[in-house]
Amino acid sequence: MPITPAVQQRIDAWNAASSSFGPLLMGQPGDWAVEREKYNAVLAEHPTPDGVSIRQIDMGGVAATVVTPEDAEEGRVLLYIHGGGYIGGSPAAYHGLAGHYAKLLKAVVYMPDYRLAPEHPFPAAIDDTLASYKWLLDNGHNSKSIAFSGDSAGGAMVVSVMVAARNAGLALPAAGVAISPWANLEHSGSSMKTRDGIDPTVSLAGLDLMAKVFLNGALKNNPDASPVFADVRGLPPILVQIGESEVMLSDAIRLATHLAENRVRVSLEVWPGMFHVWHMFAAILPEGMQALQGAAAFLEGALSADAAQTR
Repeated sequence: MPITPAVQQRIDAWNAASSSFGPLLMGQPGDWAVEREKYNAVLAEHPTPDGVSIRQIDMGGVAATVVTPEDAEEGRVLLYIHGGGYIGGSPAAYHGLAGHYAKLLKAVVYMPDYRLAPEHPFPAAIDDTLASYKWLLDNGHNSKSIAFSGDSAGGAMVVSVMVAARNAGLALPAAGVAISPWANLEHSGSSMKTRDGIDPTVSLAGLDLMAKVFLNGALKNNPDASPVFADVRGLPPILVQIGESEVMLSDAIRLATHLAENRVRVSLEVWPGMFHVWHMFAAILPEGMQALQGAAAFLEGALSADAAQTR
């Protein structure tokens, strides 16, 4: 489907907000808090659907937002990990996407407000998200009633936090959905060049700057930062959704292949013509809602199967 003027207007606003991080990423003086607030305000313009409530909580020392649909199934939880290149984004910007997810999956959505770089570089975001998941388990939630999802940096963390949970000896969630995952900070996939300039929202130059600030001297191929290099054995089923126009396309495909080669049940969806995290536009872009519906159906299958086995 061609990009409509309404969608293009939102893309333009998103790009303008993203580009304002540029001087800060290059070390020029400025206020990270101010630029983050502007960025989040743009994403927050995506409307929150009717039929959900929103509240703030603390998840074991990590601030979080909880989105609850009117018809939530008892005990069903989605841990949603927001994107923003590890330098921006917050749950406050994701009420729309999380609200749609909550209604489709009939799940209570928890969104941790993990710490951001450069003040809190790698691995702070992963540590905070893992702490949030442990909090869910410690508060009586059955791991098999929990699913993960996330976009961009959060899409990579769907895998990275599962690996960290496994390594910590925690029970793993039922399944996960990685949306437009930023899975390889080496940026070695061919689409980083072939889609650069075609991708309407993300550029290789911007990703290089964000990776440098986030890693703060850590290696680009550190498996906790780039899950294409991680030991992923034993992880639950994962769906990878990526837009064909994205510079991250090749590395998302590599992530799916890496999961498959390590005996993780994986599904890969490549959406022709779609851009980075098109799901965010679900209220005005049919493909955005369709992708979310597919993600919810994937998670529903895993959650229902595990629920049946525990009866």
